[in-house]
Amino acid sequence: MTAPAIKSAAETLLEQRRQLSEAQLAELAAVDDLAVPALAALAHEVRLEWAGPEVEVEGILSAKTGGCSEDCHFCSQSAAFDTPVKATPLLDADEVLAAARQTAALGASEFCLVLAIRGPDRRVMDRLLELVALVAGETGLNVAVSAGILTREQAFELAAGGVHRYNHNLETSRSFFAEVVTTHSFDERVETCRHVRDAGMELCCGVLLGMGETVAQRLELIGQIRAVQPCEVPVNFLNPRPGTPLQIRRPMGALEAIRWIAMFRLALPAVILRYAGGREITLRDLQAMGMTAGINALIIGNYLTTLGRSPRQDLDMLADLSMPIAGLSAAI
Repeated sequence: MTAPAIKSAAETLLEQRRQLSEAQLAELAAVDDLAVPALAALAHEVRLEWAGPEVEVEGILSAKTGGCSEDCHFCSQSAAFDTPVKATPLLDADEVLAAARQTAALGASEFCLVLAIRGPDRRVMDRLLELVALVAGETGLNVAVSAGILTREQAFELAAGGVHRYNHNLETSRSFFAEVVTTHSFDERVETCRHVRDAGMELCCGVLLGMGETVAQRLELIGQIRAVQPCEVPVNFLNPRPGTPLQIRRPMGALEAIRWIAMFRLALPAVILRYAGGREITLRDLQAMGMTAGINALIIGNYLTTLGRSPRQDLDMLADLSMPIAGLSAAI
């Protein structure tokens, strides 16, 4: 028997074609574990109705690894913690281009350059603009960038330089943020998101679940993600890294992960909802279920400092599910 909250959500999203209220989302978050498959099935139906059947595939490259001045407690790239990840300089153009070509060969449409920095200085901005033009010109890929906190002027400069999408995650809710980061504020992240959208780039703004936040704080985060109006929302699950303060956390369970994938799809029916870090240890053999719980994009290959599964496994999964690969563009 389908839970009343799920029936109500289906009527709102599919018949009335309206977004769910905060009260409806709270009711969905509270449904019994036995109802999670029904919740996931509705999320998949909503994804098809609001966002279509296509799946976007993206490759990411850690173009500048380690040595970051910020103290994000989940991140092994922070200079504040003694982790196995050590600082390395920005990759040279040949290394970046080789990675981009490999990404294009997999059928991806998006390639993201990620830098472990608080934000770019003039030298880094010049280098990024050079690399963006090179990758786009040589491979035809859409080029995304993740380089921390931006000024308004930097956002407009990156947009003019051809950056298609800029990633800047909220990660967690405002009320939990200080438990995870102390070297910059939640408001600074929100302001960067605003600059990105004002400059005309697509905003990629994701979440990291399983850091010790409550259900109420996850619902709070959904509202805050809605407020910054992203095109794309990567869903990350904490993979506790050695040497970080959050190494003490246990990975989220698979059923809980499916519940929250579905919740983010139902709350954000038209966004690009991307499988990101931690899915391999959280979902294990249930990764295909996530693709039928609202996901319509994935990072293929490795992440920044952790290994993903082989690209062939993900491409085979999409083929098994008859999910076509295509570039996407959406907004809530």
